[in-house]
Amino acid sequence: MARYIFVTGGVVSSLGKGLSSASLAYLLQSRGYKVRIRKLDPYLNVDPGTMSPFQHGEVFVTDDGAETDLDLGHYERFSGVTAKKSDNITTGKIYNDVLRKERKGNYLGKTVQVIPHITDRIKEFIKKDSSSEDFVICEIGGIVGDIESLPFIEAIRQFSNEIGKKNTLFIHLTLVPYLKSSDEIKTKPTQHSVKELRSIGVQPDIIICRSERSIPLEHRKKISLFCNVDIKNVIETVDVKTIYEAPISFFNEKLDLQVLNYFKLKSKRPINLNPWKKITKTILQTKRYVNIAIIGKYVELKDAYKSLDEALTHGGIQNNLKVNLVRIDSEKLKINEIKSKLKNISGILIPGGFGKRGTQGKIEAIKYARKNKIPFLGICYGMQMAIIEFARNELKLKKATSSEFDKKGLSIIGLIDEWTKDGKIIKGTDKNLGGTMRLGSYEAKLKENSMIRKIYGKKVIKERHRHRYEVNINFKDKFEKKGMIFSGLSPDGTLPEIIELENHPWFIGVQFHPEFKSRPLAPHPLFSSFIKASKNHK
Repeated sequence: MARYIFVTGGVVSSLGKGLSSASLAYLLQSRGYKVRIRKLDPYLNVDPGTMSPFQHGEVFVTDDGAETDLDLGHYERFSGVTAKKSDNITTGKIYNDVLRKERKGNYLGKTVQVIPHITDRIKEFIKKDSSSEDFVICEIGGIVGDIESLPFIEAIRQFSNEIGKKNTLFIHLTLVPYLKSSDEIKTKPTQHSVKELRSIGVQPDIIICRSERSIPLEHRKKISLFCNVDIKNVIETVDVKTIYEAPISFFNEKLDLQVLNYFKLKSKRPINLNPWKKITKTILQTKRYVNIAIIGKYVELKDAYKSLDEALTHGGIQNNLKVNLVRIDSEKLKINEIKSKLKNISGILIPGGFGKRGTQGKIEAIKYARKNKIPFLGICYGMQMAIIEFARNELKLKKATSSEFDKKGLSIIGLIDEWTKDGKIIKGTDKNLGGTMRLGSYEAKLKENSMIRKIYGKKVIKERHRHRYEVNINFKDKFEKKGMIFSGLSPDGTLPEIIELENHPWFIGVQFHPEFKSRPLAPHPLFSSFIKASKNHK
């Protein structure tokens, strides 16, 4: 039977519950145990797919086609365990399921209520598809005290009673602020947060204290006393310079050992943290660096391109150098400013996105990269913009555009009507926006003797997609005659997956999102190659 670890947060959001959960998962795995991580989000959206990146950061896509919270990206990058649809649930999804059952009459005339119907559905999600794991770590989104999270806290309270306290562990992550004016570390916010949690019926077994400074022993003792937690289970996590220090930090604090002690388990093998130490050393100490421009319209919010930022960092690690990310707002990028803004840039990346806003800045930046032989990587929407730029300026198709933002021009990018997945035909639409795109892992066949084939070292690859518009295959011959090669296609040859330029040191566009599969301990080959080419750019 699996043992369940529930991670809650208090005082403020964005303390790092996701990173803490991911780090703990890695440490438990390293000690020989099988681990699964899940995220329970309290918002009413069915999934984050229709939410603006400004609202919630990036949308992380799983192999099986779920649009999920960005924390699942942390889970995968640290643990290496591929997430599934069943690893992310929202209040919206829970209520949607319950109300559908009510309409069908499944509740046999009963009054449908938060308790027990909503909480029962949450408990079903927690247990679902997790029979073979030793540990299931469930992160509860939001903070204790939010009205939205109450059903989830109540559900895990019930769950603990049902499967036995010996099989469940509650970890509460909280803030221990430092007040500069009085030169004091304050434990009162933590005390109040735990008090709030206990008032709902949950007593934390371990408290992780997030602080910008090391917490003195006397303050830990105070937290232990007032929060009714053993002093050994008051764990500090001081702000780190890179997130890849987190597993090392928690190991030094013996978080994983305290978890095993709680469950009366022993480590099956010693932990080797040398790979993480090597990564942090490269990131923090290397003097060599490369400037990469990310040109998009969500650059103001760092989390909007979280997986992309990390994948570029991984590419830097592979090349033993630091990647300096230069974020440029494509909406504000003027033609006469491009040369000056990209003066010291060694590589240009256009990320995924939606809509017309900021397209002209992206197209002009792509033209600059193409003309000046600067390494270029276009991802999803970025590939489509590269197609439009080339069509307008090299094929002389001045009205070339995407039907996504211009219905009157020449649509070389159009809405995909249908596609095949696992032998089934799936219909595309832009009427209902939620969950209707080409989502999840799909195969692509790579052209022989192409650059992309050399990068991957494979004939066929599988990558994750998230889009509803595709490049029109009927223009393929025209592009290839001018030197833009369609070097990756769907297995049936109808959907362009990868384009690359002849007579250019490194110019590649991909319809998929390779960043979702990059890991710090296993960098994605596309990003490693892109950073290497950028490093060599003069």
